[in-house]
Order: sequence, then C-alpha cells, then structure tokens
Amino acid sequence: MLQYHFNWKTLSVIAGITLWNFYFRLYPGAIRAPQVVAFLKHLLRHIPGKLLLVWDRLPAHRSRMVQEFVAAQKGRICVEYLPAYAPELNPTEYIWGHAKHHKLPNACPKDFAELKHGARHALRNMRRRPTLITAFWKQASLWPE
Repeated sequence: MLQYHFNWKTLSVIAGITLWNFYFRLYPGAIRAPQVVAFLKHLLRHIPGKLLLVWDRLPAHRSRMVQEFVAAQKGRICVEYLPAYAPELNPTEYIWGHAKHHKLPNACPKDFAELKHGARHALRNMRRRPTLITAFWKQASLWPE
C-alpha cells in the first residue's frame, strides 16, 4: 500500500522566458514580492540590456516593493501586463503544463527536497530544447512574424 501525504502546492516556480531559453527559480510556498525582486536581480545579472516583462496580475508583481525595484532600474525594465484571466497568452504556462504532464506526471516524491530535485531536473532538461521553448511562444500566439 502506498501512502502519500505530500502537497504539490508547497513548491512554487518563478520563470522568465526569452525566445529560445528560460530562467527559473524554485521556492517553497507562495511567490511573494521578495522572491520576485530576487529573481529580477538574477535576470539582470544574466541578461544584458533592457528587459520587457510581460506579467500576469499576480499580487506580488503589483506590490510596492516590486514596483519600487523596477523604478530604481531607471528604464532597464519595462513592464506590461497580460489581460486578466488569459493564461493561454503566457508562454510560461506552457512550460508548467509540459513539465506537469510530460516530465513529472508519475512523480511521487517522499519529501519536499525530492520534489524540488525532480522539478529542477525536469526544467533543466526542457531548457536544453530550444525548439520546445519556441513552441511555447507559438502556442501563446506571441511569436514575432
């Protein structure tokens, strides 16, 4: 008999996606403003030039802390918001869908550390497939013509 008392909702992922790659961080619990700012700092270190952030309407994205951080970047970060209730326009939603349905559907981790390791491994493997990343953009109908 298999007993399973683990809740998948205890692991959150934040990601940024370019046309051919994506960046991600895993966090325990919900994504809040401090995690968003930490992730933005990570992106700024790894991606030169200006960043266009296309965000959903997560409260952390609209928080004072995040807005002040973005403003302090003096134009290096520009923010646009997706329409409300439009996850189909967000290419990162396709990353999660692919990971959940193709990479982790039968995962039964014993604890949080095992879940985090499996999710990180699956996402890193997906990152090595630029044609898959391109497909997520095309699914979201945001691919530039």
